Amino acid sequence: MSAEPVMNDDAPLKEATKSENLTEQLIEEIVEGRIESGSKISEPELAKRFEVSRGPLREAIMRLEGLGLIERIPHVGARVITLSQDKLVELYSVREALEGMAARLAAQNISDKEVGELETLLNRHSEHIDEVDGASYFHQHGDFDFHYRIIKASQNSQLVNLLCNELYHLLRMYRYQSPRTQSRPEAALKEHLFILDAIKNRDPELAELLMRRHISRSKALIEKNLDS
Repeated sequence: MSAEPVMNDDAPLKEATKSENLTEQLIEEIVEGRIESGSKISEPELAKRFEVSRGPLREAIMRLEGLGLIERIPHVGARVITLSQDKLVELYSVREALEGMAARLAAQNISDKEVGELETLLNRHSEHIDEVDGASYFHQHGDFDFHYRIIKASQNSQLVNLLCNELYHLLRMYRYQSPRTQSRPEAALKEHLFILDAIKNRDPELAELLMRRHISRSKALIEKNLDS
């Protein structure tokens, strides 16, 4: 009598895990410029490079499209997004409004523990700027990113989804690949400290105003570059 075939119930889970891991790898490759802006996405090449089958790869590419890191162009195919100055101004306009709201809500909802963690974080950022002369201050991400923490502290799931998922990696891509002349790490750190002080003092109006001004100043740098 022949043996019953063994059903592998873990197979779909393994494929999903592969796709998630590959998505994270591809995000970092694009954000850091190892897969260049504007470059065409070749599925056979990526499948060979990352040693994965086409199924998980296609899922990962679809996720990157959802994050705005890849776009499909008719008669051309999938390409890595190119962040034009105009697109950046639009991105920062959206950030100014939404992160201002996040700061307001954070001032109302943040816990004392989270405030303490943010104070520790900014102390670490200050030391980091001194160590590297500000060169990679804006490469911080996730829990090491001041803005990310403020958005999470807002406790508003819609803001978290928009700013920490849909727009976040586009912002990281710009931060990572922008010229050093377009950054202002020392000034940004001081503004972060003022924003945190307003949040710590539970002043929603001031927290929103300071966050909006902070992002508006970064947007002004982009617009200045656009006009030059």
